[in-house]
Amino acid sequence: MAIIFITGSTDGLGRAAAQSLLQDGHKVVLHARSGDRAATIGQLASRAAGIVVGDLRSAAQTRSIADQVNAIGRMDAVIHNAGVYAQQSRGSTPEGHASTLAINTLAPYMLTALIEPPGRLVYLSSGLHRGGEGSLDDLDWTKRKWDSAKAYAESKLHVVALAYALARRWPQVLSNGVDPGWVRTKMGGPGAPVDVETGQRTQSWLAVSQDSTALVSGRYWHHLRHEEPAVRATDPEFQDELIAKLSELTGVSLPSAYPASRTSPD
Repeated sequence: MAIIFITGSTDGLGRAAAQSLLQDGHKVVLHARSGDRAATIGQLASRAAGIVVGDLRSAAQTRSIADQVNAIGRMDAVIHNAGVYAQQSRGSTPEGHASTLAINTLAPYMLTALIEPPGRLVYLSSGLHRGGEGSLDDLDWTKRKWDSAKAYAESKLHVVALAYALARRWPQVLSNGVDPGWVRTKMGGPGAPVDVETGQRTQSWLAVSQDSTALVSGRYWHHLRHEEPAVRATDPEFQDELIAKLSELTGVSLPSAYPASRTSPD
């Protein structure tokens, strides 16, 4: 039995993954953006090992989320599920960052750095990440004209690169990226071709499976199969440059080596 933390687990793919893992006998720590959102998950919350609350747009609240998770105990896996798409404007977080960047890139980076390292890390990306081959010179969209589709694609390239970087830096952790497909959720819309059960299956499997095919690291997955991500995502130089930029933007450093207090995964 594993304990798994899932960001953005009040609805959509995060909630579906939580339900699937609970049904299989695992423990799940849920995440809600606010107390009001937490109140909407009813019976699911009563079955959870805990629920943490915080808005990923805010760096201060993201730090609080990490503190709340660490207070519960070490996770066997963390699924970085939360994300936003099609923001009509750049927006501005409490720290002045673009909302898409803050939620889709900065938050998973900060949580990775601040939560006690689990045995497994799973980052939800998108096939659209292949359109995110832009420069890191304007990561926060302060110079370019806002383009919501491009910003989303870039953010999803970032998390694939982060998954590969962690696989390289922390070999004791299984770190993978997942494209769940275009799924029928609030984000994907009713016309999306992939049902929620199919959309959640790969990340749930990677979080807990003891199957030898799941016990790998530094892979990009789509519906239980390996795929090749954008070339930039697998480039160590790009990964290191991205992490340096994220460290600068957040003030949070990602350890370049696995913390000495831990010597093995789950």
